[in-house]
Amino acid sequence: MLLPEQSVQETRGILVIGIGNQYRSDDAVGLRIAQDVKKEADSSIKIIEQNSDGAALLDSWKDAGMVILIDAVSSGGRPGSIYRFDAHKQPLPSRFFHYSTHAFGVAEAVELAKTLGQLPQSLIVYGIEGKCFDVGVGLTGEVENAIGDVVIRIRQDIHNQSLRKHGESLR
Repeated sequence: MLLPEQSVQETRGILVIGIGNQYRSDDAVGLRIAQDVKKEADSSIKIIEQNSDGAALLDSWKDAGMVILIDAVSSGGRPGSIYRFDAHKQPLPSRFFHYSTHAFGVAEAVELAKTLGQLPQSLIVYGIEGKCFDVGVGLTGEVENAIGDVVIRIRQDIHNQSLRKHGESLR
């Protein structure tokens, strides 16, 4: 379990979004991580899988207090590298998130939401550097090896959010 059942009240409003295309090799990593998080999460944490249509993202997170978004990236870095962005503190580099099959992808959705004042209270974005985005099923070894670490980091983000909410409710 990511959080004990008695914490259900504190985790209301947490959404994990895995983004990707299961038929484009490493592009499926966001979907895979969302599936792994779902195996551990209690029922108060909503987990969804999506393609990278930015307009759909805005709709998905409109009622969430905390959103954790996971997607494959292609920045020229070492395959399997993990990048973490806090959307309230830094812009998402659009060059990282350019494997969208839509013209309006993750980085654009986040920036539009900022402009419109529609960002969730907390928006954490994980990007995992992909190696192969060709048509095919299955992740490369480097990307597969990053999954466990990302799941641990997401678990910690959710735990920290729960502690913050608990601290606020005690005031």
